[in-house]
Amino acid sequence: MANITASMVKELRETTGAGMMDCKGALTETNGDMEAAVDYLRAKGLAKAAKKASRVAAEGLVGIATEGKIGAAVEVNSETDFVARNEQFQQTVSTIANVALSCEGDVEKLIAAGYPNSSKSVAEYVSEMVGSIGENMNVRRTAAISVTNGVIASYMHNQVAAGLGKIGVLVGIETEGDEAAALAFGKQVAMHVAAANPLALTPEQLDQDVVERERAVYSEQARESGKPENIVEKMVDGRMRKFYEESVLLSQTFVIDGENTVEKAAKLAEGDIGAPVKITGFIRMQLGEGIDTGPDEDFASEVAKTASGG
Repeated sequence: MANITASMVKELRETTGAGMMDCKGALTETNGDMEAAVDYLRAKGLAKAAKKASRVAAEGLVGIATEGKIGAAVEVNSETDFVARNEQFQQTVSTIANVALSCEGDVEKLIAAGYPNSSKSVAEYVSEMVGSIGENMNVRRTAAISVTNGVIASYMHNQVAAGLGKIGVLVGIETEGDEAAALAFGKQVAMHVAAANPLALTPEQLDQDVVERERAVYSEQARESGKPENIVEKMVDGRMRKFYEESVLLSQTFVIDGENTVEKAAKLAEGDIGAPVKITGFIRMQLGEGIDTGPDEDFASEVAKTASGG
């Protein structure tokens, strides 16, 4: 049997909002498996959070850049927010975002690329900054998006300088219509993505492991009602429809008008744009997303470990 520590109970409680004894019981039932314990509490109706949210422990900046029909986003971490406010650091992140435009979302390719107006690679340049500023930094990830005909729209939430902030969004809009109108609509969609945090563009693009996990939780919840299996299936199907409506971009209610789905809003936008409109993809990059240093390790150690390949 796994050793259930106080820190494990605390983490589960922070993630789900469930009571301390419920969290301890869930961890005991699942032999210390944190993810299974979240599902256990959800199935029992004890978890207040609809989805597991990773604890975020990171500073730095997200940078976005666009050029023609290509857009790129990068996350560069630092130990403290003080460094993130440093003008030199901001300029570096902005430069790295522009370098990322030619790296096709490949972080290894990005850090190996030449840093503009220097003889160093991006990785070497950042390493040199670590020495001069005296704080660990790390180019953590990058992502890219492109369109064949149309525009790449962008939005930066909590912007501290042009294209730099905490949540960066890029949206691909395929259209042969008016570019300015397409960019205006695309920015609205990007703002929606920042706020609504969709998991995928369409149901088919959802991670099937996530889908099956949701179905399993809903099935367990429905069976606890004691209803016949055919009714249980209908209940599960209904809850899965709601899950898709909440998780899939095209099915979400557009936050700009609060009435139409994003897919319907794109159709309505065709009047202003003057041609068919198709949202082809999006990138949403949030600072520190998914980083969990654990109870005994600070973020400086996390960055140092990543930078050294540990």
